[in-house]
Amino acid sequence: MNETLQQVLKDSTFQVIPGTWLYLKVRSAPPGDHFMVTNDGDEVTVITEKGKENELDIIERNKDDRALICLNVSVPFYSVGFLAAISSAIANADLNILIVSTYSKDYILVKSDSLEKAKKSLSELGLKEI
Repeated sequence: MNETLQQVLKDSTFQVIPGTWLYLKVRSAPPGDHFMVTNDGDEVTVITEKGKENELDIIERNKDDRALICLNVSVPFYSVGFLAAISSAIANADLNILIVSTYSKDYILVKSDSLEKAKKSLSELGLKEI
């Protein structure tokens, strides 16, 4: 890992978004209070807090309840290798993640029962929990 990436990781933070999160494939997503709705032309995917899924027409649900972690990268758009370093650290802990990005932040979803292990991996990588 190069020095620039090491510094970016050291200057970045993460925070756990409270709640239990679901990853769903739906027929459509009416207006609602969901964390994220994406439509790529082939399918509609929703990330929503457990308990809010009843208003959706679900086709498929990822079987695992998830924890949602926000990654606050110190230099958005210009941090080559940032997500690769995150996903490698999580994989080295024998965990799987789902990654989604917004304009200025990245998010990872891990199985709820793996949250502490994921937090430890991120901390060991240099990110600070806020």
